[in-house]
Amino acid sequence: MWYDLAAVGAAACWAWGAILGAGPAMHFGPFTFTRLRLSLMTLLLGGISLAIGGWHSMQWANVLPALLSGLTGIFLGDTLYFSAMNRLGPRRSGLLFATHSVFSVLLGMLFLQEKLSLPGFIGSVMVFGGVMLAVAFGRGKQQGKAWEHPAHFKLGVALGMAAALCQALGTFFAKPAIAGGLEPVTASAIRMGVACLAHNVLWLGGLPLAKSRGVYSLRMLGQTGLNGVVALGLGMTLIMLALQHANVATVGMLSALSPVLILPMLWWVNKQPPALVAWLGAFVSCAGTALIVLR
Repeated sequence: MWYDLAAVGAAACWAWGAILGAGPAMHFGPFTFTRLRLSLMTLLLGGISLAIGGWHSMQWANVLPALLSGLTGIFLGDTLYFSAMNRLGPRRSGLLFATHSVFSVLLGMLFLQEKLSLPGFIGSVMVFGGVMLAVAFGRGKQQGKAWEHPAHFKLGVALGMAAALCQALGTFFAKPAIAGGLEPVTASAIRMGVACLAHNVLWLGGLPLAKSRGVYSLRMLGQTGLNGVVALGLGMTLIMLALQHANVATVGMLSALSPVLILPMLWWVNKQPPALVAWLGAFVSCAGTALIVLR
């Protein structure tokens, strides 16, 4: 039960992280924004891993899948997600990103021989259906944030779906790393470290997309750092903890709650309540979550 709740906690961290990251992701661009927060969190989690002796759990057999998880789930997944957010806003990009739960279930069943119990399957359907309701109808009539008026809609949808697939692959590769005995904080540090290295190679190589769009203001750097601590530091570590005992399909479904959890957060930020149907979707998702956790 506690490991299932860790996946729900990760969803909450990602939801709040999406709001914290919307401004700086537009200001810096998705590549620079991701590179900055990864640099901070690689140093922070790497230091924690050294302090607690997590590096003793490192073996090539569990480090290799952690590296693959970082490249797919963080380097590609995060960059594509914030590229989609810049075009669709956090609410609509959250809807697309929630489909990573479906990819996670399919990967777990096809390649890891995972099976869902009947209550777990029903709960998963409720979570996913509730997410679709909550986000598809989550916008209130008066909400007029710039985030909610995307340009290049088709490209944003394609980027969001690609981000969801990469996130599912990141979870899929992380499972054997954790199952192989890799300590969760160390696993997060390795995943972020390899993604950080890839971003810095692109930046130092002079890739135009990797250059910052805006100036390095103290306010934007602070928001980027806070996003990194919440979404990457806490959120990703909670996912690693959940994968210690929960399967990929369950973790994928529970972590897909972030688009539902973001609705009350957007209400608080925008001062506009979500639509009534959004609350219905949130209720269905929460009921499904309870069914999965208490199965």
